Amino acid sequence: MSEIDDLRAEVTALARRVSLLEDHLEITQLVAQYGPDVDSGSADDTAALWTEDGRFDAVGAMEMSGRHQIAGMVRSEGHQHLIANGCGHILTVPHVVVRGDEATGRGYALNIRWDADAQRFWVARVSANTWQWRRTAEGWKISGRVNANLDGTADHRQMLAPIDTPGD
Repeated sequence: MSEIDDLRAEVTALARRVSLLEDHLEITQLVAQYGPDVDSGSADDTAALWTEDGRFDAVGAMEMSGRHQIAGMVRSEGHQHLIANGCGHILTVPHVVVRGDEATGRGYALNIRWDADAQRFWVARVSANTWQWRRTAEGWKISGRVNANLDGTADHRQMLAPIDTPGD
């Protein structure tokens, strides 16, 4: 192999690595954007994080399908009551596995609420999250999210189990 061939191979390998890093960054930014969007009551911006047919299963509370239902959840009386009384949706950086134009992940979400009487915040919920993302013409979008309380239920804990990585 010539020096030029070696250089081309190295540039190709670096381009793949940079592309994968860009994918990871764009995906984690979607997750990071969710909390501020939902807590500011920005229904359309929250819904735009999902694909048109994206699904969001808040296990035991509600299942949403499509941007319209996700925006409706943000506009709902229950959600508006939460944010009007002090509430923060805090999501951890997910573990992400990218496979071409699809990706999967897992992580935690915390729901933290203000207690005006006690003048303090308290953790109302800690949940396991599994994610699916899809590359679209608009960039990476959430195609599925399952959010389940870590209440001791074995299936909910299992959501946090390691994801097979490429090459496994």
